[in-house]
Amino acid sequence: MPRTSRRPHHNVTFAVLLLGIVAYSLLQSLVVPVLPTLMEHLHTDQSTVTWLMTANLLSASVATPILGRIGDKIGKERMLAVTLTALTAGSALAGASHSIGLMIVARVIQGFGGAVVPLAFGIIRDEFPPTKVRGAVGAAAALTAVGAGLGLIVAGPIVEHFDYHWLFWLPMALTALATVATHLFVPESPVRTPGRINWGAAALLSAWLVALLLAVSEGESWGWTSERILGLFTAAIVLAGYWIRVELNSDSPLIDMRMMRIPAVWTTNLVALLLGVGMYTAMTFLPQLVQTPGEFAGYGFSASVTGSGFYMLPMTAGIFVLGVLAAPLAARFGSKRVLIGGSVITVTPFVLLAVGHDRSWQIYTASALVGAGLGLAFSAMSALVVEAVPPSQTGAASGMNANIRTIGGAIGGAVAASILSTGITATHPFPRDTGYTDTFWFLTATALLAAAAAFTIPAAKRARTLRAVSEPEPATAS
Repeated sequence: MPRTSRRPHHNVTFAVLLLGIVAYSLLQSLVVPVLPTLMEHLHTDQSTVTWLMTANLLSASVATPILGRIGDKIGKERMLAVTLTALTAGSALAGASHSIGLMIVARVIQGFGGAVVPLAFGIIRDEFPPTKVRGAVGAAAALTAVGAGLGLIVAGPIVEHFDYHWLFWLPMALTALATVATHLFVPESPVRTPGRINWGAAALLSAWLVALLLAVSEGESWGWTSERILGLFTAAIVLAGYWIRVELNSDSPLIDMRMMRIPAVWTTNLVALLLGVGMYTAMTFLPQLVQTPGEFAGYGFSASVTGSGFYMLPMTAGIFVLGVLAAPLAARFGSKRVLIGGSVITVTPFVLLAVGHDRSWQIYTASALVGAGLGLAFSAMSALVVEAVPPSQTGAASGMNANIRTIGGAIGGAVAASILSTGITATHPFPRDTGYTDTFWFLTATALLAAAAAFTIPAAKRARTLRAVSEPEPATAS
């Protein structure tokens, strides 16, 4: 009997998708709090070990929208299995690595797992009853952030009780299981986008994304006014412009520019960019703050890697609880209002931290509030994008939304690193306390801008009307 003749229950499919999402999210963040440990074990220096993050970021930025779009065309289940296989192989290679070069290659392969999220959103839209789509997309979106938060929490205990290889072997077991389960329990895509895959557009998209993110990621170490950084920014602008022109003139665009111009899409993507700044910067620099030895720096909590994870626990719990509650709240008040509420909530913790961050209760309270705001916002944001585009564009639209959020995170991390680097000297190797204060005020400003942008998103009825103007008929798989 063909697999498509008897489709598994959508809850079974959902469980498989969540397993893949959590495994990928864990791999994104597990290495963040243990970079010093990896630097020691891999016998490398600070500038080189950061490429474990940069290489993964660049790979994911390229793979997420491209593989999501390919899934729209040839089948989301098929591409999900390919993506999870790559994630498993990359994790196995990273776990077996004893050199920095080999581990960087492994992190590049792991970056292909970024497509898990848009592919999962597309499968949810294809397989779930219409009344269940919003809640399922919201829960899956929340779990992407929950997985990232869990990575910060469990990294320390894994390294302390085992060794760094298990940072990759444990998620590898999850992705291997998810790969097999995908083949068994995720049905083939019933909705396909006709037309060829525009590989020229894919190459241009890859080129400008890599140029932009490499410039943002390395600007602090290479110098923001250096020829390399200015050249990369120039290349990103030129290539992005040419990419847009190619896509507009293509009869089979990789990313449909008409879709990206839908008001509900571009305004939600703007919110994603700004909230990405807050999420990734908080997840990166809050652990750094609490790990700072107070006896030498004059601030900080001298927390271990494991101890710093406990400070992040309220954030992870907040993202999960409010992410689950976002769907019923959206059903009652609308996804736009939930997104506005989540964006507004994120302002408060950054103000609290800017005013004072020398007491444990301040960190715990801010962590919980950040999690609550992001849980509501990310769930509603993903649902808004999925609802705003035709089914045949779900993978591409979700992939670009996830990518824009990542770009926001890269920009936020670069700005925060520049602020915190001021005042570091050979005799004082820690950022000044005022650097963290300025960083939190910067995050306050981005959260306020995110809330303002959320107000500009069209109401649901108007968004559906605008979408219908240019919505093509989806192709159905035979």
